Amino acid sequence: MEKSNVLEDQLYRIGLITLVLSTLFGILYLNFLVPKFTLPCVFYTVFGLYCPGCGGTRAIVALLHGNLLQSLWYHPVVLYVAVIYAGFMITHTMEKLHIGRVRGWKFHSWWLFTALAIVVGNMICKNILLIMFHVTL
Repeated sequence: MEKSNVLEDQLYRIGLITLVLSTLFGILYLNFLVPKFTLPCVFYTVFGLYCPGCGGTRAIVALLHGNLLQSLWYHPVVLYVAVIYAGFMITHTMEKLHIGRVRGWKFHSWWLFTALAIVVGNMICKNILLIMFHVTL
């Protein structure tokens, strides 16, 4: 087995575990934790600025409700990661099940750098809107 195939197999297994654990956590969170309490963003409370993750939870909830544009507005990295994750997992599942001649997506490190750029760009844009135009999100 090639070195790159080993990496993709490991990432696929991690993706399956992540899917199971996030589903279980989501069920617990939505049924037991949300009605009881929500924590404010410590970074926003202390500094009065949006942190790199502000809007992430709202973006996930919007995405799960099928509101793609709203999810993109709250935090664009959530939709980006969802598309990369879905494409990677679907193509590898199809390859493992021998469906057609589909080959699983190969991992590219630029996916991570793009995600980082989206997070930093999102934080900068939201804080510019907050500071210059007093737009709260």
